[in-house]
Amino acid sequence: MIRLVLFALACLAWAVTAQAHELRPAFLQIDETARGQYAVTWKVPARGELKMALYPRFPSICHQLSEPVGGFVETAYVTRWRMECDGGLAKQSIFVDGLSSTYTDALVRIVNLDGSVQTSRVTPQSPEMIVAAQPGALETAQTYFVLGVEHIITGFDHLLFVLALLLLIRNTRSLLLTITAFTAAHSVTLAFSALGIASASQPPIEALIALSIMFVAAEILRDNQVNLSSQYPWIVSFLFGLLHGFGFGGALRDIGLPQKDVPLALLTFNLGVEAGQLVFVGVVLAVMASLRAALALDVSRLRPWLAYFIGTVSAFWFVQRLAGFS
Repeated sequence: MIRLVLFALACLAWAVTAQAHELRPAFLQIDETARGQYAVTWKVPARGELKMALYPRFPSICHQLSEPVGGFVETAYVTRWRMECDGGLAKQSIFVDGLSSTYTDALVRIVNLDGSVQTSRVTPQSPEMIVAAQPGALETAQTYFVLGVEHIITGFDHLLFVLALLLLIRNTRSLLLTITAFTAAHSVTLAFSALGIASASQPPIEALIALSIMFVAAEILRDNQVNLSSQYPWIVSFLFGLLHGFGFGGALRDIGLPQKDVPLALLTFNLGVEAGQLVFVGVVLAVMASLRAALALDVSRLRPWLAYFIGTVSAFWFVQRLAGFS
């Protein structure tokens, strides 16, 4: 049985090391500057000189007022132009061509002349959105909540850190306190980073996040030793949670915040992150309980193997992210 588990871990390691980060969404910003006239910003994920082949397609009533001007900005390719749409975009359809053949989403934000904002997700399964005549805050809240859930569920490094905490702590009360400390810490730095109150360069933060996972994996192997992690795990969790919050904040900055609904978007994104994290914790605990009940497997025997797995993957990420500094 242990061999089967180890084989599954090896397969998972291959998948996880192939992609340690979440898939960043494309971003379409449309600002109405005059009645029926719009300033358009289109941002697609890029790596080096390569960019994703995604293109917004507007209704036939729209025509360009200026030629698109684009260039690479950090990890994205950004294009800007102006256009005019006869009668405006209300109740019109906007498509994202090429999205259906990818695994990423596109976030569309429309700011109307009266200050109202519509924020919508466009997915590979449904690469079209209908522009609302009277956009409301509920759609923004729903969009950012789902983005928060997706970010944590596809953020393998953050999930691996949470898994390491679950393996490190066996006492239920200590586990709850530790998870709460992690949540509180990353919520603070997520807000500071997204609002521009405090900032940190993403490459070093991502490398330090990998290092934090390596640290907790090493602490799992020091099972019987008295140290800071075993006596006060919530302190370690809080300190590393501050790092992970900067990682979340960097992702949220890449996505963008609606200027009129910043508090709502920030709150619902963070709630989505917490919801995804709680679902992951519940699934892990349920799997552990099932292994004990159905297979009579002593899960504690797997702890060192899981620790080596977590440490190996996080070490790979650490070296990979250090090599990516430029």
